[in-house]
Amino acid sequence: MGRSLLENRLLRIVLPLAVLAIWFGIAGAGGPAFGRIAKVESNSQASFLPANADSTRVQAQLPHYVSSSAIPAVILLTHVSVQSASDRERIAQIPAVLTASERAGLDGKIVGPIWSRSGMAAEFLVPVRSSAAVNTVVDHMRTVLSSHLGSEVHVYVTGPAGLTADLISAFGGIDGILLLVALITVFVILLLVYRSVILPIMVLLLDMVALSGAILVVYALAAHGTIELNGQAQGILSILVIGAATDYSLLIISRHREALQHEQASWKALIRAVRSAAAPITASAVTVILALLCLLFSNLRSNQSLGPVAAIGVGCAYCASMSFLPALLLLLGRSAFWPYRPRYSPRDVDGGKRQKGLWAAVASRVERAPRLIWMLSTGVLLVAALGLTQLRAQGVSNAATIRTASNAVDGQRLLGSYFPAGAGSPVDVIAPLSTVPSTLATVDEVLGNHSAAVYTGSPIPGAGQPVIRDGRVLITATLSEDPTSSHALSIIRELRSKLSTTAPGALVGGETATALDTNATAQQDLHRIIPIVLAVVVVILAVLLRALLAPVLLIISVVLSYSATLGFSALLFNNVFRYPGADPSVPLFGFIFLVALGIDYNIFLMSRVREEARGMPTRKAVLRGLQVTGGVITSAGVVLAATFAALGVIPILFLIQLAVIVALGVLVDTIIVRSLIIPALSVDVGKAIWWPGNAAGD
Repeated sequence: MGRSLLENRLLRIVLPLAVLAIWFGIAGAGGPAFGRIAKVESNSQASFLPANADSTRVQAQLPHYVSSSAIPAVILLTHVSVQSASDRERIAQIPAVLTASERAGLDGKIVGPIWSRSGMAAEFLVPVRSSAAVNTVVDHMRTVLSSHLGSEVHVYVTGPAGLTADLISAFGGIDGILLLVALITVFVILLLVYRSVILPIMVLLLDMVALSGAILVVYALAAHGTIELNGQAQGILSILVIGAATDYSLLIISRHREALQHEQASWKALIRAVRSAAAPITASAVTVILALLCLLFSNLRSNQSLGPVAAIGVGCAYCASMSFLPALLLLLGRSAFWPYRPRYSPRDVDGGKRQKGLWAAVASRVERAPRLIWMLSTGVLLVAALGLTQLRAQGVSNAATIRTASNAVDGQRLLGSYFPAGAGSPVDVIAPLSTVPSTLATVDEVLGNHSAAVYTGSPIPGAGQPVIRDGRVLITATLSEDPTSSHALSIIRELRSKLSTTAPGALVGGETATALDTNATAQQDLHRIIPIVLAVVVVILAVLLRALLAPVLLIISVVLSYSATLGFSALLFNNVFRYPGADPSVPLFGFIFLVALGIDYNIFLMSRVREEARGMPTRKAVLRGLQVTGGVITSAGVVLAATFAALGVIPILFLIQLAVIVALGVLVDTIIVRSLIIPALSVDVGKAIWWPGNAAGD
């Protein structure tokens, strides 16, 4: 909205109304997509597979051997009376009862009952159709079994299908509770910051139209198979859009409030505010988008899917912030700040009146002892970073991933007391036909339970002829351990090592092998993607600040902040929350968000310092920039930390840990790095901060 257009009073009404109409139209179309997005979401194990690992190759070849692509469910029945013939009779009827149900969603015969040695437990292996709604099928199965068996027999539906169903249920909070918690948090904080009801409502409207636009685009792309969406990406999308849109709006509103003191006409003040905020907000959005798109270099499909989904969200937040919010501000003028409307008083701003308040005091202390401040602050972060040695990000079992009451998790824990814990999650080995004897011997030796058998297509092991495809056979075996436990992973690691010698060319897959490959790939991604992200951010900062030294110092500060946050988080995870470990993707996602989002505040600060340095020496420009941006950046940091903390309402360990890391990291970056280290370091370095260029004020 240029000055020439807005000279016309009618256009100052028509143009913003047109912009608002477009965005409300987008919101109207995107709103219904909230309810439909689960239909294009995939939370299956395949959606997280590493791209080129052995487990992925086995997964791709399994359909050549097994006609069904069913997801196995394990029914575990405990507290069965050995003496009760009626119990045994009712249990024997279970296959017929489940098959008779129209909502059973089965894909093959039910195997069982398999009785434990004590006779106090029974087990069934149930193939669930992969195209069915797994959570609906499993919930129906639990209801039917409980009704059929009564309260005396304890019913658990576990295995891959049961755990997947409970995982989907845990993600159910994304659409409702997560969004509600995030929006209420933003509203309360903004109410305290602005002491105005109108501005918080405007920002919430901005958040909702931006999120509706993002959901609409993501839904359309996912429905056409262009991108892959899972519950994890959907939750992060909501939080990221709300956080980014709120951050951008805070900067625009702050600039507008400041400009209203310079300009008597509110529309002129708005033009001035948008022009001054456009460069740092654009640089911030581009930085976050490109950093997120760096996830496309990941070999994990779950990471690859998050990159474009989150980037679309930030793009929508940027577009809405630069159009929807200015349109509202143009219509409302100074009334948007009611009851504390900014007054036109240029003397208070430009007349040299001494600044007062918290940030003036912080600037004064930075001015007096810059070197001491940045060295002490850096020392504190370095000490916190020592906690990195305590970070255990080698993966956790599926049972530990779900942090709420779970029938499947309880069943998985009990399963090993009566049967092999890996029932329903077989180890799949595809080996050359010529190596079958040595492969079987090696698998039995490593697993130690003599469960290995060549797949024949019959539910009875050993019956029938082996299924041979291209000179290779499928061998299955059952682990005695929880298939995603650390011990099970070490067993698969040992099995692969020995098979490389005894049966060259054999591939090991299955749920446990997939977990092992996923963990290894995530750790490789950390070392591959971090340098790419750092290079992208440095280039953007160099272009924005027209300097090389400042971008390097900013990147070092953000990496230090990330290391300190991760170190302190590790201590919290181990000693306070008592978590069993962390997903290997947690450090990578934490890095992506903290570097991309953390650099935002440095962009907001240093772009303002660069602007002020045109008319005064760099040292004074730094102090002036700290004073005028301190309040808005700190408010933005608190809002972003609070919105990411809202992820903790979803009982998934990965998201809880990510919420802690990002919320803590944003606060560290806002309060220590941006408020103390960067200003003090910039004052200490002086005009050399703009090397190899210079600032006009010097």
